[in-house]
Amino acid sequence: MIKKEMIAMLLAGGQGSRLGVLTAKMAKPAVSFGGKYRIIDFPLSNCINSGVDTVGVLTQYRPLRLNSHIGIGIPWDLDRNFGGVTVLPPYEKSSNSEWYTGTANAIYQNLEYMENYNPDYVLILSGDHIYKMDYETMLDFHKSSGADATIAVMPVPMEEASRFGIMITDQNKRIIDFEEKPEHPRSNLASMGIYIFSWKALKEALIKNKDQAGLDFGKHIIPYCKEQGQALYAYEFDGYWKDVGTLTSYWEANMELIDIVPEFNLYEEYWKIYTASDVQPPQYLGPESAIERSIVGEGCEIYGKVYNSVIGPGVKIGKDTVVSHSIIMNETEIGEGCNIEKGIIAEKVKIGNNVTLGAFEEKENETKPGIYCEGLCTIGEKSVIPDNVKVGKNTMISGKTVPEDYHDGILDSGRTLDKAGD
Repeated sequence: MIKKEMIAMLLAGGQGSRLGVLTAKMAKPAVSFGGKYRIIDFPLSNCINSGVDTVGVLTQYRPLRLNSHIGIGIPWDLDRNFGGVTVLPPYEKSSNSEWYTGTANAIYQNLEYMENYNPDYVLILSGDHIYKMDYETMLDFHKSSGADATIAVMPVPMEEASRFGIMITDQNKRIIDFEEKPEHPRSNLASMGIYIFSWKALKEALIKNKDQAGLDFGKHIIPYCKEQGQALYAYEFDGYWKDVGTLTSYWEANMELIDIVPEFNLYEEYWKIYTASDVQPPQYLGPESAIERSIVGEGCEIYGKVYNSVIGPGVKIGKDTVVSHSIIMNETEIGEGCNIEKGIIAEKVKIGNNVTLGAFEEKENETKPGIYCEGLCTIGEKSVIPDNVKVGKNTMISGKTVPEDYHDGILDSGRTLDKAGD
């Protein structure tokens, strides 16, 4: 056995239902972000940049896209003979087959994997956050404070604190109490869902609580550690961190990448974000094209105009088409004479000529008002939109649609057109 000081367990099994149609066919960590990347690239890149070379990726919901993206970990230098990246789906046991029922249950079911490396410390990560963090600095804090468990926290505005798990600490950052989404928060230090455990403390807590329904870190493991009198500390993070769990936050995080001085910088030489990407030809910009304040991926053909948008690799945008404040994912084709405003268009979509997305006044979405909102128009993967239609705001389209699906060529604001099952 070759001992590892710290290994990472990356929870990447979530459905991400608040991303609506974007996660209909893939787990949230596999969703495209920032043009060429996928969400899981950020924690994986943080691991290798922090010197963590052993990562277990726990998958569950629709794992195919995620598994094929990760492969054997070559882009992140995680193709190691001992360690590297290992995909850990739920598996058949001799008596029964168990799905992961909670964050800590998923870790418990992989005790054997962790024991294989006999680590001193285990880093628990979520696969659906956008941030850059040096986990080595957090580990140094964990060691120097003599912690059994360290929870990464971030100050949030006091008025938003009731949305988070909140840590109350003393002057040495030792956690003296914590509250899960408190109505009247006593602190603004919000848990980021990133933990470092000393291996002995984690193993004991998982085994003692293994029969808890939906075994979870926030609800069960952390309270158990506190009851046992273990040393819990809060590591305060002051960088950029974004939970892209809703369509609105996902759109906002992409738009922040194209600020004149972006708060989250993809171009830093010393902290690169790595990804598995196809070999693509160079971009081609047509004679009448115009691009302003946008990210444009390799292999794109742009004949129209693109403003304040994030365009993935292999996208084609036709002549006289205007795209603004939108996210267009890989290999989507948009025809001529279109106007797209605040669109989120998934991979391999085909949009005809003279199509308008984001027309009309806003109306509340008829099926999922909490998801399809803020004026966005969301198109699911491999959908087809015919020529000469106008689509309103707070809308969702999925599947191969035909002119007859649009009354007088219109899909009004707030409507949902789902033909993905046809």
